[in-house]
Amino acid sequence: MPIIKSAKKAARQAVKKTARNGEIKRAIKAALKAFKANPTAENAAKAQAEYDKAAKKGLIKKNTASRRKANLAKIAKASGTKPAAAKKATAAKAPAKKAAPAKAAAKKPAAKKATTAKKPAAKKPATKKA
Repeated sequence: MPIIKSAKKAARQAVKKTARNGEIKRAIKAALKAFKANPTAENAAKAQAEYDKAAKKGLIKKNTASRRKANLAKIAKASGTKPAAAKKATAAKAPAKKAAPAKAAAKKPAAKKATTAKKPAAKKPATKKA
C-alpha cells in the first residue's frame, strides 16, 4: 500500500485508467466481432471509429489504428462491401466559417528584389614613411 500522498493519487488514477482502457478494448472487440460476422459499411464505420477513439485516448498508437483500419478495409473489399467514408465529428459541431482565409492563401507571395551584394573595398598596401 502506498504511503506517500502522490503515490496514493497515482494508484487511484491507475485504477481509473485501467477501467477506461478495458472499456475501450471491449468496445473495439465487440465492433470487430460484429463487423466480421456481418461485413457491412455501417459495421466497418463503427469499427474504424472505435480504433480512432482508442488512438485519440492514447490506448493504441496512431499508426497501429491506421494499420488495423486498413485491414478492415481489405476485409470489406474482399466481401464486396465498400467502407463508408469517415465523417469528421468536429465538422458537425463547429459552425461554418467563411472562405475568406482560403482566398488569402491562394495569393502568390511577392517576388523579392534581386540585390547584388557589394564586395568590400580592396585594401591598399601600406606605404612606408621615411
